Amino acid sequence: MAKILFVADFHGNMIATEALEKEIEKIKPDDIWFLGDAVGKGPEGHKTLDWVRNNCNHYLSGNWDVGIVEMSKAGKPDPYLSEFYWKQLGKERLDWIESLPNEDEVVISGINFRLFHGRPVDSNYHPYLSMDELRPGFTDTKGKLHNGFISADCHMPYIREMDLGYAINTGSVGNSLGIPRCHALLIEGEPGNPELAPISFNILSIPYNNQLAADRADEYPDLPDKEAYKKEIMTGVYRG
Repeated sequence: MAKILFVADFHGNMIATEALEKEIEKIKPDDIWFLGDAVGKGPEGHKTLDWVRNNCNHYLSGNWDVGIVEMSKAGKPDPYLSEFYWKQLGKERLDWIESLPNEDEVVISGINFRLFHGRPVDSNYHPYLSMDELRPGFTDTKGKLHNGFISADCHMPYIREMDLGYAINTGSVGNSLGIPRCHALLIEGEPGNPELAPISFNILSIPYNNQLAADRADEYPDLPDKEAYKKEIMTGVYRG
């Protein structure tokens, strides 16, 4: 069986990204999907975006990625999408982000998974939602019903089974809520096989030096909402 890794929500946290990289060297996945939000919130979005471009094989955009591009064009930053981010990224990176699709799909062991970040193309599917509230996530923007979906955005990993199939979230590499570790999704199965076959789902939970990541933020005096970001990566509590 092949190993397929799904990662998302790096949010400029290179300390967490480096911890993920060490695990990737051990796991040696056959394929890596990026499901959005390389940038925003944390101090080193230019570095986490470059890491994504250099290490992943497939790419989707997330709400922060799209928002920063849109604000860079408008030239009117809001409290969350500060010009700090787009000036750090530069035009070439912003153009690359703008080229990314919002959703995709992949077949693994007979299951056709819809892949998307969450917002802006759909909702933010939190782990505490009911089955009825998760149900819309199985249908893509073209109206196709899938028997599984893999999303990100809520920064909390989960694997839930329901009548339509599997509802899965990758969790966040660099800005996890709940448990402040680096999270990613590893699936082992048969990519491209339309017939039902064995498949396994594993959430990677990787410790990293949270204090060092918080200290790294202090090296960037213009980082917006710095204290809230530092509290999130230290405590796993949204906005501290």
